[in-house]
Amino acid sequence: MARIYTFVNQKGGVGKTTSSINLGAYLAYYGQRVLLIDNDPQANATSCLGINKNQIKNGTYELMIGIAEPSKAILHNPRVKLSLLPSSPALAGAEVELIDMKNREYRLRDAVVAIKDRYDYVLIDCPPSLSLLTINGLTAAIDGVIIPVQCEYLALEGLGQLVQTIDRIRMSLFPELAIRGVLLTMFDSRTNLSSDVVNEVQNYFGSQVFQSIIPRSIRLAEAPSFGVPISIHAPGSSGAAAYHELAKEILRQDGIDIKLPAGLPISEIDRRD
Repeated sequence: MARIYTFVNQKGGVGKTTSSINLGAYLAYYGQRVLLIDNDPQANATSCLGINKNQIKNGTYELMIGIAEPSKAILHNPRVKLSLLPSSPALAGAEVELIDMKNREYRLRDAVVAIKDRYDYVLIDCPPSLSLLTINGLTAAIDGVIIPVQCEYLALEGLGQLVQTIDRIRMSLFPELAIRGVLLTMFDSRTNLSSDVVNEVQNYFGSQVFQSIIPRSIRLAEAPSFGVPISIHAPGSSGAAAYHELAKEILRQDGIDIKLPAGLPISEIDRRD
C-alpha cells in the first residue's frame, strides 16, 4: 500500500517542487514505485521533468473534475518506475469548478485512493497558496505532510500560519492529518541566519525535523532547465547528496529495506503503454 505524502507551504520559493521531484527520483532509484502528482496550476513539476505543460490534454485538472481516468492521465518511465500526473494552466479553473461539486475538498484524495495500490510512494506537490487545491492536497495526505522550510527569517513567519491551517483541516476535514516531517532547504553554511533558522525550527518541531538538510546549490537551481532531476544533472553535487540522504532517511523511518539501486534515476518521462 502506497505511502502518500503532500509537500505544502503557502510561501513560494521554499523548495516544494525541487524536493518532491528529487526525493521521488531517489526513491525510485532504490526500487520504489513512485507517483509524483503536480497539483499546481503553474505546473512547475511538470516543466521541470521536461514536459510541455501547454500540451497536456489529461492531467490533474481533468482527473479532479472527473473527465479523465488515471490510466489516461499518468505518464510513466518504466525503466525506473517513476510516474507523473502532470498539471497544466487549466488547473487554475478547478478553483471555480470545484465549488459546486460534491465532496469538493476530497476530489484529489478520491482519485489517489483509487490508484494507490499501484505505487509504493505518492508525492503531491501543492501550489504556494492556501487554496482549495491545497486543501485537496492536504486531505489526500493520508500519511502526512512534508513541509519544506527555507533557511531564512521570513520563512519562519509563514510557518506559524501553515501550522494553524493544518490544525483547521484536522478539526473540520481530516482529523488524522499529521506532519510527516519538516525539511530544511536552501541552507547556507556561510551565514549565521541559516543556522539560527535551523535551531528555531528544531526547537519547535523537535524530532519531526528531518536530519537531512538541503543546501543552497547552483546545480539544484539549473537542473529544471535541463528537464531532469539533480540525480541526472549533477549526481556528484552537494544537492544530489542531500536528497540522496533524505530518501534513505525516509525509507529507514518507513521501515523499508534499502536495496541496491534498481537502475539510474529518471532521464525522461514516457507515456505508459
